[in-house]
Amino acid sequence: MSDVWIGTSGLVGMFVLMALRVPVGMALLIAGFVGIWILRGERSATAVLTTEFYTSAASYSLIVIPLFVLMGNICSVTGFSRGLYDAAYAWVGRFRGGLASASVLGSAAFSAVSGSSVATAITIGRVAIPEMKRFNYSSGLAAGSVAAGGTLGYLIPPSTGFVVYGILTEESIGQLFMAGILPGLLLMMLFIVTIIIVTRVNPSAGPKGEVVGLTERLRALWGAVPLVSVIVISIGGIYAGAFTPVEAAGIGAGLVLIFAVAMRALSLRQFVEVCLETVRTTAMLYLIVIGASVLGIFMAYSGVPDSLAVGLGSLGLGAMGSLIVILIAYILLGTFMDALSMLVITLPITYPIILSFGFDPIWFGVILVIVIETGMITPPVGINVFVVKGIAQDIPLATIFKGVLPFWIAMIICLVLIIAFPQIALFIPQSMYR
Repeated sequence: MSDVWIGTSGLVGMFVLMALRVPVGMALLIAGFVGIWILRGERSATAVLTTEFYTSAASYSLIVIPLFVLMGNICSVTGFSRGLYDAAYAWVGRFRGGLASASVLGSAAFSAVSGSSVATAITIGRVAIPEMKRFNYSSGLAAGSVAAGGTLGYLIPPSTGFVVYGILTEESIGQLFMAGILPGLLLMMLFIVTIIIVTRVNPSAGPKGEVVGLTERLRALWGAVPLVSVIVISIGGIYAGAFTPVEAAGIGAGLVLIFAVAMRALSLRQFVEVCLETVRTTAMLYLIVIGASVLGIFMAYSGVPDSLAVGLGSLGLGAMGSLIVILIAYILLGTFMDALSMLVITLPITYPIILSFGFDPIWFGVILVIVIETGMITPPVGINVFVVKGIAQDIPLATIFKGVLPFWIAMIICLVLIIAFPQIALFIPQSMYR
């Protein structure tokens, strides 16, 4: 059996393990370790396993994971996210579809401190969906705007997707964070335009909310100051070169904790629960990163990425045609795989191919994250859809999927724009790192 067939068999075995409900990180680790053992022997496999465990555990860059997770968990527990939503509603709620737009704006702001799509959808959804029901919004628009808005957590920095992508590809996490800013704002605006179009076609889907006076709007804006200040200091500090992403994560987590204590919004019991949840999430992510690293080495030994690159080249599609084929494959994978699994499983294969075609790896990181975001609202998996279903159990699943369809189209439009105009993603990082 050739090395390529061994590599392909390893991938098949990995999917079988995942189908048997083996945790993603362990499935990656087992497939990679056994594959290296077959190709290079027991000593080499053991050496790779030992090295990757130590390297990942001792990685300075990986510190951003527990710090950003801690920051997002504190914000969820303390209710700071409601302040963001109330401020957004005070300013745009009086317009048709304003509550849905406020949900998107709140999601975008919360994404800048959570880095998690699921956390964003849960946190904003718990506040927004009951309010939209109270104002007689259609179930599809209410659930769709929250599910789609939650995907911004994977694009707007700090993004777990960018952290994992940067670690696995050894690209600058700081540049990836900066590259996600303009695409994140573009996608947010496209979501709001989508809401405007939906409510223009069907005015009853998003009735106008009550008019809020300037004093009340300013008071609501003041309630969002804690999180807004954390966003400005952490993300702005990275852009200004005042500190690294790891330092920004530490400062952001520290500021959120200080605000929570000063405002007496966090009890000792809640703090213990937040810490335990952060440890659980961090351990899961570390295992996935370690497993993906071992799998990546196995893929390199097997030659599967090189064979795929040669195969794509032989089709005569050119660099852009090959990229489109890869992106279509990602969209199809997104119909039955969750975002993080798709990222760590495919990167060892697709990243070398992208480099061979001469594409900018930072730009591809943004493209990849947006494609993965579409999977979060694509049936049959659509993890954000199921998250929203858990919050609003009275809304049928089919209604939620129907509600997210216009937002899915908006994400494809965003993807096309960034492919056609790469500077949307590259302008800020290139201006910072000349």
